[in-house]
This record gives sequence, structure tokens and C-alpha cells, in this order.
Amino acid sequence: MEAQLNLKHKIGQGISPQQFADGMKNRNMENSKILNTKEKFDFIYDNFTLAQEDQKSFFTALNNRSDLHCLILCTDWCPDVIWNVPLLFRVMEQSGIPTEVLPMEEHLETMDHFLTNGGRNQPIAVFLNASGDVLGRWGARPAYIQAVMDRFKKNNPDKQAADYMEKLNQTYGEIGELYQVSNEYQEVILHELRDLFTAFSS
Repeated sequence: MEAQLNLKHKIGQGISPQQFADGMKNRNMENSKILNTKEKFDFIYDNFTLAQEDQKSFFTALNNRSDLHCLILCTDWCPDVIWNVPLLFRVMEQSGIPTEVLPMEEHLETMDHFLTNGGRNQPIAVFLNASGDVLGRWGARPAYIQAVMDRFKKNNPDKQAADYMEKLNQTYGEIGELYQVSNEYQEVILHELRDLFTAFSS
């Protein structure tokens, strides 16, 4: 945990989830199999529900805590943001946790505290207490999907290799497929968030 990190100065620096959603540009991400990013984002947001009673009651119970705050570092041009951020928004609403989006390009110094294998992968959801201490983070992808990218990076260390971009695009396609094939990734995110909240609640 990044307990020593304090981001109190960042609270109030972001935009609301609604402002982020409203300001999204429409993009076509063929490698990731998203033909209309804003439409997809809105569809996931509109259709996501906490189906399991125990998940619902767990996140609803967080409304009793007034000391949590969520900062989400992201942009609208990243496919993982399109899949994962609508879900993060919904869970934070259910949990009553005030949430703001820090557009990544405007907050790179904050983003650089939360690199994934040395890279600025997004989205990153950062959870703070009332004093602004970082309690934990989630992102950029559910672990089983992140594993696909980790494997690619391990097997292709040379970014200058002739076929690097081709293989990277194939990997994005594979990741897009995993998101597309079912809502399993949503269940995994809920479990990961639940584990995270449980860890810093205890």
C-alpha cells in the first residue's frame, strides 16, 4: 500500500464523472473491437447493475463511511477506460464515495506515482481517507486481463523490433476479446474492489 503518499491537495482538482462522460470524444478503436467509444461507455454505464445481493449489500454498507474519496486517473482515448470506468462510477455511486476524474495528461506527476510495470496504464482508481492519505489503488485492468499484457511485455522486451507494433496490436485485440466475450471481467473487478475495501477497512 502507498500509505506514505498523501494527495489531499488533489481533492477538488478534478472533474465530475458526469463532466467526464459528457466531454468524451467519439472514437473508433478497431484493435480493441470498440466501434463507438462514447456509445459503448454509456451502454456499460446504463446497463451495469450489482446483481448479487451480497455484493450489493457490501458496497451499500460503505455509505456509512464518510471518510473515503476516490480519484480516477484516466483519459477518453484508452480502451480499458471505456470498459472499466463506467463500472467504477457505478460502484462508487453505490458506495456513496465522492469521486472525481483527474484527466491523466493534466496530472502526470500524480499518475507517475501509480505506474503499472513502469508504464502509465489507465484507468487508475486511487482511494484516499479524509486526510488525503492513499489507502489503496485499483487498475488499470482486472488481473487476468492485465496478465495478457504482462506476458506480451515479458516476451517482447525490444520495443524497436520490426514486429513489435504488430504484436502489440494483436495483444490489444486479445484483450479486447476478453472484455467483449462476456461480463466476467465485471465480476472480477467487483471482487478485486471488494478485497481492496476489505483490506483498508480492517
